[in-house]
Amino acid sequence: MLKNFFSIGFLTLILSCQSNPEVVFTPSESEQFRPDYHFTPPAGWMNDPNGLVYLDGEYHLFYQHYPDSTVWGPMHWGHAVSKDLVSWEHLPIAIAPDSLGYIFSGSAVYDAENTSGLGTAENPPLVAIYTYHDAGGEKSGKSDFQTQGIASSIDKGRTWVKYDGNPVLPNQGIRDFRDPKVSQITQADGSKTWVMTLAAQDRIQFFKSGDLKNWTMLSEFGQGIGAHGGVWECPDLLPFKTPSGEEKFVLLVSINPGGPQKGSATQYFIGNFDNGTFTPDDTMIRWIDYGPDNYAGVTWSNLPKEQDRTLFIGWMSNWLYSQVVPTKTWRSALTVPRELSLFEVNGTLLLKSAPAPELEKMRADEIEIKDRTSNLPSQAFEILADLGGSDSFSVLFSNEDGEKLLIMKDQGLVSIDRTLAGKSDFQEDFATVHSAPMSWEAKEIRIFLDASSVELFVNDGELVMTSILFPNRPWKIVEVSESISDPKIYPLKIK
Repeated sequence: MLKNFFSIGFLTLILSCQSNPEVVFTPSESEQFRPDYHFTPPAGWMNDPNGLVYLDGEYHLFYQHYPDSTVWGPMHWGHAVSKDLVSWEHLPIAIAPDSLGYIFSGSAVYDAENTSGLGTAENPPLVAIYTYHDAGGEKSGKSDFQTQGIASSIDKGRTWVKYDGNPVLPNQGIRDFRDPKVSQITQADGSKTWVMTLAAQDRIQFFKSGDLKNWTMLSEFGQGIGAHGGVWECPDLLPFKTPSGEEKFVLLVSINPGGPQKGSATQYFIGNFDNGTFTPDDTMIRWIDYGPDNYAGVTWSNLPKEQDRTLFIGWMSNWLYSQVVPTKTWRSALTVPRELSLFEVNGTLLLKSAPAPELEKMRADEIEIKDRTSNLPSQAFEILADLGGSDSFSVLFSNEDGEKLLIMKDQGLVSIDRTLAGKSDFQEDFATVHSAPMSWEAKEIRIFLDASSVELFVNDGELVMTSILFPNRPWKIVEVSESISDPKIYPLKIK
């Protein structure tokens, strides 16, 4: 187990794998596109974040992983832990495929009262809830090839034991029946129950359990509501308070295809969850991120009460091109961690995604931008700027090869233009301009750049756009419009 600080010159990383005992990867100093500070697998394929849970000072991050190739294959749960959401330690693969199938997406909880009986009162377990995908059953034409299973750990997630009664939730005859997100909800009488939020093709199903083993269906939501350009996936049900103190629930639902920029995206609904039923306040279609490359994001469970926040991370890619992007030994990164909250615009509640404050620990000394132009010190940096009362802006990045990345707002549209931002011939729709409507005032912007990504936060996350890109050389110059006041550049480095 080695510390991975995600710099392009990190040492040999060893990935332990139950199905392949040891895969050794030694990247060169010049490994192109490897991020400096975004999470990536040591080698092989990665997609959805899974099983996000906090325990005893550690943030656990599991993820969909195929260690034997850089394209999707038999899914495992990769595993890493962090004490600060910035520096991650890679651990051995947590859960590997077995006779019931591949290990698809899911969640993890800390069973503090040992309701499952899989630990003890003195040593309660972590319990992972995941989807089994029977590839053979799918190939033979069956419709019930996805079921839900559980595994437990009593050593802080280092080793996992699958429950011998799996699957705990059989299939009802629905082809796409997956991605269980489990949380513990306190009911009106003070009692607690486990609630599973599950994607079922074109809707969400809710189940309850007292022991994480036996599940009873509560209700369904979503048929004919929201965006339905593709299959619904990776849901998450989250309690919030509005700015006025009212209690609300937010339901995240990822969809592929059918996003606002083609391909994958995550929509959300704001409403109430009473007696096991989710009722939305309205049926408007809203997206957690209006860029093309934030998908399947979910939140951490069991955060300490003193943190008082909802912490989210997403897969920074899109199924349109995720398997053909020009990385060689690894595929995909995750977004920076983000804090979710509700805010109000003209009487309408919306979901805000702000960069987690832990990211500020990476900042080096500020670099001044003079005469609207500055050289850039590295491939990893952050820019903050006020808009000085103007509701339009532009920020242009360029390099020696004539490649350009343009970020702007004009006439109520926020846009990221990656048409000239580097390699793009791997997919016909990659080199394009992505835009999002923003009817309210943009007061400030925050931009995170890394080797192969840009994340734009307007008004501390009131509007967010995430985009991957592949410049042949790092960005060297930034130019900002006159509407931008007091711009700051911070080189970012994991210390």
